[in-house]
Formats: sequence, C-alpha cells, structure tokens
Amino acid sequence: MITVTARPKATVTIHPADPVFIGETVTLTCDIGSGHHWQYDWFKDSNPLSEAQQRKEYTISNVAVSHRGVYTCNGTQSTQPRYSETSDAVTLTVSEKPKPELTSSHKGAALIGKPVVLYCKLDQSAGWRFYWFKHTQSPETETTTETHSYTISSVSVSEGGQYWCRAGRGTPVYYTHYSDALWINVTGTTRSDSLTVSPSRAQHFSADSLSLSCEEQSNSTGWRVRRYTHSEKVSDCSSGWGSVTGSTCNISSLSTSHTGVYWCESESGESSNPVSITVTNGAVILDSPVHPVTEGDPLTLRCLYRDPKPSNLTAELYKDGSLLQTQTTGEMTIRTVSRSHEGLYHCKHPEKGKSPQSWISVTGASFSVSSLLSSLMAVSPYVLVTIVLGVKCYRAQGENSQSSCGSLITNTLRWTFQY
Repeated sequence: MITVTARPKATVTIHPADPVFIGETVTLTCDIGSGHHWQYDWFKDSNPLSEAQQRKEYTISNVAVSHRGVYTCNGTQSTQPRYSETSDAVTLTVSEKPKPELTSSHKGAALIGKPVVLYCKLDQSAGWRFYWFKHTQSPETETTTETHSYTISSVSVSEGGQYWCRAGRGTPVYYTHYSDALWINVTGTTRSDSLTVSPSRAQHFSADSLSLSCEEQSNSTGWRVRRYTHSEKVSDCSSGWGSVTGSTCNISSLSTSHTGVYWCESESGESSNPVSITVTNGAVILDSPVHPVTEGDPLTLRCLYRDPKPSNLTAELYKDGSLLQTQTTGEMTIRTVSRSHEGLYHCKHPEKGKSPQSWISVTGASFSVSSLLSSLMAVSPYVLVTIVLGVKCYRAQGENSQSSCGSLITNTLRWTFQY
C-alpha cells in the first residue's frame, strides 16, 4: 500500500502588527503545522534571505526602510513529508515614526472642579500604551494609561498648563514622537487679573527678581500666592521659595526651579485664574503677556536678551513651531488680536539662541451697552435713532393706546436731523 501524505503549508506572521515603524523591533515567524525538526528557508521579494536561513523566527532589531518587502518561507526535514508548501506572501510595511495628536474634551477654559478628558490620537496599528506629560517632557511628570484617553476627574488650578502625549509598545519600548503641546486653560473664581506679576511677562531670566501680588477682593480675605511645580507640586510662597509681605510674594533671585503655574487663593478657597511662569538659564526670552489677551486688542512680542545684549537685534518669531516673521528690531506687533492668534510662541536670535515657548491665550471681548452705542453712532446715527424711537413708541403705546407711532417718529426725526 502506498501512503500519500499531504505537505503542510507554512504560514508567516509579523509582530508587532503591520505597519511597523523605522527603528522598531519586528519579528517574522514561520509556522509549519506538523513535524518537529524543520529547517527554514526565508525569501524576501523571491530572493533567498541568507541572514534568516534555518531559523523559525527572523528578528530585525532596528527596522529600516530597506526592510520593506514581500516575505515568504518554507521548510525541509529528514522525515516525511520532507518539504512544506511555501507560505502565502506577507508584506512588511515600514513607515516613518508616528506623531500622535493630542486633543481635549473641553473647548475653551475648563472650570475648576469639572472633569476634562485628554485624547492621544494615533491612527496606527495596535498594542500601544500611552504616556502623558504635564508642564514638561520629563519622566517625573509621566503618567501611563493602557488606553488613548486620560481623565482629570476634578480640575484644579494646578492642572492648568501645557500637556503632551506619546505612545510606546514592545520590549524594549519603542516610542512615538511627542505630540504637539496642548494648553489647558483653567478658569478660577475671580478675575484673571487679580494676580499681578511684575515684571509683567511670562518668561524671566534666572537670577532676576519677581513679584507676585494678589488683589484683595471685597467678598474674600486672606489672599495668598500659591504655585504648582512638577518637583514640589502645590506649595505656598511662605514655604520657602519666596518672601511674603501682606498678599505679595517676592522672589529675589529666580532659578529654573521657579518654573510653574501660579495663582492667588483666599482663605475661603476662591482662586484667581492661573498664570504660567517660565525661568531660563539661557540668553534669550520672549516678552509675552502673562495674562490672556482680549480679542481686538493689539499685541507686541519681542526678544529680550541677557547682558551683554547683542548689537544685531534681528530675530525670528515663531508660532507653533512655524516661522512667522524675521524682524530687524526683534519685535512683532499684531494690530488686532483674534482667536486664531492663540498658540505657542518663541523667538530665535542667530547668535544668542532661542527662547523657551510660551502659550498666548485669547479671550472674547467684553460686551457693554456704551461700547455698542458708540459703535452704532460711529457707523450710522440713523440706525441708533431708529432704535431709540422704537423704544419710545413702545412705551407711548403702553401709556396711551391712542398715541400715534407714526407721528411720534416723524416729529422726532424732524427734530433730530434739522440743522
């Protein structure tokens, strides 16, 4: 009797799942169902792959674009069946290192005590863990999640500031690029300008002095300056990093450890909107506002230099990493600020280097009756008078049903526009 044994078919699998990324570790496995002593032959784009021969697993520890291609394998052994069928072709796709997008569930400023959810969006394969950073891209501030979301269940003032995320997978861990920074604005219970910063800017040189003052509010007492840093977390000025005089905190000699988020807080727990202060050992800072800018207002940004100042003041100004302008004076003016001007700004000098980044927030213009009437009067006195007449007519009809709106309007218009 002749026994015919079917040849088993090899199967190629790729881990991690396709696509993989430049610099990542990838393993291709050749599985053959039956038999125990297979020797494996690998092929890339139909050509023998000498460095992988005889091995069931082919591991590439630092994958490059050159590893892209179509892979197959088969096997041979000393017993029957001696040969396997060649596997189906599997394509290895190698892509550029990905960069996630960081977004927030909250549009606009987050209210103290309310939840905020951050999302680290990565439209690439599977198996990722997510790493979250607050205020600085430092392991000291890192939080890890298994999913692409991170929830701040009850936002506090110290939660305001810059956030980043990145993803990682594998052993050793392969990391994506960091996302662009996302700024979380936290709204306090008092006016944003109730914390006064002097000098009034977001960036400062180390060894300079800084004063922070809380404006006493009529309905609260016992105001104090507090701050959040990634090393000390939340602390008061009186804890040693500044000297207290009334509701003012003075720092005589700044260091980079003073970089953080600052706010005013009363005995009853009310708080101002936070401000972000950055201290650098570098030679360049950006003179940018410490408080939000109002829509419609002008804004001037300029490079400032540690002594000795350069003779050439030409500098580049950037928003969100993209060059905006090159100015011989080192300063740029936005005549009318709009929401589109929100973002991360820094400046760069060809000799002195570049400043840290600072986030510039834009708030809506406040509404007032007087400003509305002024605008109407400037655009069209007739429109303004028509509105006033409409109100007078309504009141007249309420007082006397026989009153004629037509005669009232005619008489008033004749009086208003006579010369």
